Amino acid sequence: MKKSLKILVLAGDGIGPEVVDQALRVLDAVKGDSKFEFSIQHELIGGAAFEVHKEHFPETTKKACEDADIILFGAVGGPLSEQMNPKWKNCEVNSILALRKLLDLFANVRPIKIDESLIKISPLRLEKFLPKTPDLVIIRELTGDLYFGDKGRRENGTVAFDECTYSTDQIERITNFAFNLARKRRKVIHSIDKANVLETSKLWRETVSRISNDNLDIEQHTMLVDNCAMQLITNPTIFDTVLTSNMFGDILSDAAAVIPGSLGLLASASFGSSGKWLFEPPSGSAPDIAGKDIANPIGMIRCIAMMFEMATEEIMIHDKIEQAISRTLDKHIYTADLQFENHNPVACSKFTDLFLENLHL
Repeated sequence: MKKSLKILVLAGDGIGPEVVDQALRVLDAVKGDSKFEFSIQHELIGGAAFEVHKEHFPETTKKACEDADIILFGAVGGPLSEQMNPKWKNCEVNSILALRKLLDLFANVRPIKIDESLIKISPLRLEKFLPKTPDLVIIRELTGDLYFGDKGRRENGTVAFDECTYSTDQIERITNFAFNLARKRRKVIHSIDKANVLETSKLWRETVSRISNDNLDIEQHTMLVDNCAMQLITNPTIFDTVLTSNMFGDILSDAAAVIPGSLGLLASASFGSSGKWLFEPPSGSAPDIAGKDIANPIGMIRCIAMMFEMATEEIMIHDKIEQAISRTLDKHIYTADLQFENHNPVACSKFTDLFLENLHL
């Protein structure tokens, strides 16, 4: 008898529901190969929740998050021009950041790889690295830094402040998480900080160095964040596992999206102290293209692959999904965000149709 896992689907706003729908089609296609049975529940979050409950993260959704084993998250947020509208004001803070805090999701994992068929669309000259191509993962701490520190205004609103705070305990647990992940990869870690300026980074560097001394099988390097930003663009193949803080990780992981050529190709996973996993694409809600069936579903489909790799440890299913993505792209089947010359982009749902034809179970 198969063990049951509860999956909570939070499709959210913008293109979230569109790409989540495609991911659920993929899950339905592969779930028969899994050693688990999946029960699926849908709840509202973000602007979609505000329309019904007048809040971005209602109690019904919080309870469902606490009860779930795995969360599939689409996107939240609305148009920049409407950010002062009550529906969208502080939407991300009240929903995804509140969700991370509720479940103590402290580790974000974002793989950065490129399919060889997409090398031509990368703004970078990746041909010079062939036959080697970039293959790295960014581990971002999620519960500290400017996002959760004290913040506000003073002097009649003319001075704003955001406090950056880290504790040794926070740094230790993300570092141990990163070392354990690096051990499953090529056993090389770059720890990224700004220890020449920031006191939190000095504590970060001290803590990582101490833990590194107890993990001598892992090759550990330290790099300043500004140098890392440059190296990600000019020499990305030097990286394997990149460990960094919340703010730096937010910026560097999106900057690294230039390597494959589109945020729509990427997936991420967040892990909590309770053992729960959340999977989401980093592409955002993209309200300008919502409802047009032109979003790239690959990132959300890769979330399903990551779910099988990290939450259920079923590597074969992960590999089958990734291989089907590569086979589909190799046939020059692209969505509109992949800017190849002289190609006719396919719709979001059509890409999934063709992906499923290339899925060999």
